[in-house]
Amino acid sequence: MGKLARKTNPKVKERFARYPEAVRDKMTFLRKLVIETAEETEGVDQLEETLKWGEPSFLTKNGSTIRMDWKAKAPEHYALYFQCTSRLVDTFRLVFNDTFQYEDNRAIVFRLNQPIPVLELKECIKAALRYHKVKDQLTLGI
Repeated sequence: MGKLARKTNPKVKERFARYPEAVRDKMTFLRKLVIETAEETEGVDQLEETLKWGEPSFLTKNGSTIRMDWKAKAPEHYALYFQCTSRLVDTFRLVFNDTFQYEDNRAIVFRLNQPIPVLELKECIKAALRYHKVKDQLTLGI
């Protein structure tokens, strides 16, 4: 893979600082997974990290936006959000079945005390990062 050009909005760091400590660790882990997966994914040469709707978000040229957040109204959960009009979450269900907990067609939801299936999650992230290149494939290249 080529070198990944990253652009990060400074407000992202401020947003992470506002999460409770235990949540911040989980969110930081998700953030690292997205960045690591982008670095490993062929065709992804730019990654923009910003805030959308106040949530840490990732944008790529040929991908679908990935967002992540924890909400005080559901304090035991945090999530990775995907474009609800895409086929991403439906495809994750098809390929990974009950490996993950899903929220409709928009998110993979994690419990704070749950171990994350890293390899499977990285496949989901990779599909989102390349979505516009793989959206015509049955399982989005997974």
